[in-house]
Amino acid sequence: MSDTNARSSPAPDTPLDAIYGLVANEEDARVCRDIPDEACSDLPRNFFLQVAARILTKLGDALANPKTVLAWLLSLQGAPAFLVAFLVPIRESGSMIPQIFIAGYIRNLARRKWVWVIGSVLQAGAVAAMGITAMTMTGVAAGWTIIALLTLFSLARGLSSIASKDVLGKTVPKRRRGRLTGLAASLSGVLTLGVALWLLMAGGTRSYSAGFYGMLLTGAAGLWLAAAGIFAAIQEHGGATEGGRNAIRQAIRSLSLLRTDPTFRHFVFTRALMLCSALSAPYYVVLAQEHYGTGNHLLGLFILANGLASSLSATVWGRAADRSSRQVMIGAGAATALTGIALFTVVNTLPAVSGTSWLYPLAFFFLGIAHSGVRMGRKTYVVDLASGNRRTDYVAVSNTVIGVILLVSGSVGALTTVLSADEIILVLSLFGVAGALSAWRLPEVE
Repeated sequence: MSDTNARSSPAPDTPLDAIYGLVANEEDARVCRDIPDEACSDLPRNFFLQVAARILTKLGDALANPKTVLAWLLSLQGAPAFLVAFLVPIRESGSMIPQIFIAGYIRNLARRKWVWVIGSVLQAGAVAAMGITAMTMTGVAAGWTIIALLTLFSLARGLSSIASKDVLGKTVPKRRRGRLTGLAASLSGVLTLGVALWLLMAGGTRSYSAGFYGMLLTGAAGLWLAAAGIFAAIQEHGGATEGGRNAIRQAIRSLSLLRTDPTFRHFVFTRALMLCSALSAPYYVVLAQEHYGTGNHLLGLFILANGLASSLSATVWGRAADRSSRQVMIGAGAATALTGIALFTVVNTLPAVSGTSWLYPLAFFFLGIAHSGVRMGRKTYVVDLASGNRRTDYVAVSNTVIGVILLVSGSVGALTTVLSADEIILVLSLFGVAGALSAWRLPEVE
């Protein structure tokens, strides 16, 4: 069934059109909405090119995940423990905070896919350098070098993040964007699942050396390079370039959206509450180590749980987000809260169960499903909330504000001096409840 106010561009029926029609669940693969007329004929091609690029970068993210692989690596290298606490905040906030200034320069570009390509190449370089560091350095020097490279990686990630949403909005119509991100997340989750199984079977009970993880990171860098080549092939037509002359002035003007746009302000507030799904994840790992131990297979189990959660849920969340990204955020926030509260209850009332190896990866699996929904819901919501350069402003401002909040949230680690890991999970779960209630009050945008 066609969307309201949709249009269709006549084109020969190709295998790519047929596949896109199946994915989009429509007979006419060229049905367009909310994208330029000239972009309609390139829709199937652009759709799958973006799916492929996202799959590669998401697999790279899994192999260089600061919550699992990088934290494990720093421990193996004997780096100071306090550096581990900075991995997630630096990786996330570094890519978000500068975006409000980057957006002003990106406005000058009629075609913005090249910003994504440059960002992907820089990320590849940073991850490759991390791999070399792992194979050649140890201790404090290795720890600080990886932190510095992670900062570079994060800044480069910001370039790709802000450009990807703008290219997505220009090349893929509404009610298809969630399916794109969901399909990419699901397929990358399957590949991550395969990598986790390989790690478990290849390693058995023995320990992996820092050199092994260095080779893993070096291989992951190749995924970002391949993604850059694929994204460069996207057919992107020129768009609006007004308002990009002074990045600092534009940044200050964009920040006023928080004051003048109540719907956008409410979305940013809701997204801040939803950070609980990301912030609580490391404490699931800490809790597992406290109650079960630090066996080498534990890392593989957590990677396995995360990949399985993404592969099973992302497409479902994506299709649901095309119908209502607001309802996806409500459900995902509630799921985050229920998972954390349930784990806290089990740990404190069923000691026999709390010492089992399956409990924590299983809880991490459900948290991964919830986190996938949070990401899918808020990404689709902000893209559908506006169009053109206003979309670029929304993405830049919201990411910058959330980046600052994430950087400050690094101090959550200080709570471990007064609260146990399960109590921190409970506190963060309550934020999930508040986030779901806040999302309930958002308007529909699809």
